[in-house]
Amino acid sequence: GAGLLSKSLYNLLHVRLGLQPDHVVTIDVAAPKASYAKQVQSVALTRKLLERVAHLPGVRSAGLEADGAPLSQNGNTNWIRVLGRPWNGTHIEVPQREVSPAYFSTLGAKLARGRYFDDRDDSSKPQVAIINQAFARKYFPNENPIGKQIGQASAAPTPVEIVGVVEDVREGPLSDKIPPVLYRPYKQSPDTYFTLIVRTSQDEDSLLPELSKIVRQIDPEIVTLHGTTMVERIELSPAAYIHRAAAWLTAGFAGLALLLALVGLYGVIAYSVSRRTREIGIRIALGAEPRMVCRMILREAAWLSGIGIAAGLLCAALAASFLRKLLFGVSPWDPLTMAEIAALLIVASLIASFVPARRAASVDPVEALRAE
Repeated sequence: GAGLLSKSLYNLLHVRLGLQPDHVVTIDVAAPKASYAKQVQSVALTRKLLERVAHLPGVRSAGLEADGAPLSQNGNTNWIRVLGRPWNGTHIEVPQREVSPAYFSTLGAKLARGRYFDDRDDSSKPQVAIINQAFARKYFPNENPIGKQIGQASAAPTPVEIVGVVEDVREGPLSDKIPPVLYRPYKQSPDTYFTLIVRTSQDEDSLLPELSKIVRQIDPEIVTLHGTTMVERIELSPAAYIHRAAAWLTAGFAGLALLLALVGLYGVIAYSVSRRTREIGIRIALGAEPRMVCRMILREAAWLSGIGIAAGLLCAALAASFLRKLLFGVSPWDPLTMAEIAALLIVASLIASFVPARRAASVDPVEALRAE
């Protein structure tokens, strides 16, 4: 169980993100609605903020997102339909995220087709969208989605043209499957609460106070919170925390169980050697070499360990079924994990049996027979 949970934690922390987390920081910004509720006000605020952040030393790019930073949640959902296809009133529910033009490049997300958003994609221009590859695979299989239109799930929707397809970015929890996601330009649907995302070539932790300082300089009433690096966001995410806690807890009990088993095996073999001192002395007196005696004792220990490991594997297969919901990217009956743990136990048991075996090999036959 400890082996499965440890491998599950490793798989979770190395899952494909669709972004490059190194040297990226995120910080939430909450502007008062009384001052920035109008679209022109919120757009002006983000423009000024991004311009000032871009001039900080070491900053390579900066973007923002209005529905929470990546790896937090999949965002608010929207009901849409694909225009030009028969519609009977049903709708498609997909997460929708409003992002700035530099959002994808700041994260290190790759463009698969089409183009990114640019500064011209504002409320005065036709509405546009970018979709991820999961969206394209599900709703536009075997066809090019660029130029296709989607809209609200209504009889007379405003058309939104798809202008780009990006590789899947893990916006939600690490353990969740990446859903179809719809990205819209921030300028076409701004908000007073958004996440600022900055890529830097310098130390990430030193940048966070500077970002808060710039926000306060623009307007002291604007609040900043949840400032962190993208690496920390991954390591401290709820999914990673749960898997890490389970892995460490079971590893602690597994280590204690292994220690008790090795002490017990050592005691059994040592007691067996002490009971067979006369037999071992006779064997040596008749010409048995010390290495043969040592091999005999280790073979006995190997048989005991083998029987225990065989029984343990059967119990482990049963116990692993209860861990199914805690595992990620690994089967409850993963044969490689079972083989690795079995090999570890065999090596550990042989090490525990080595001292009694050496003691048996060094028995003086004269002393052994005289003692009898």
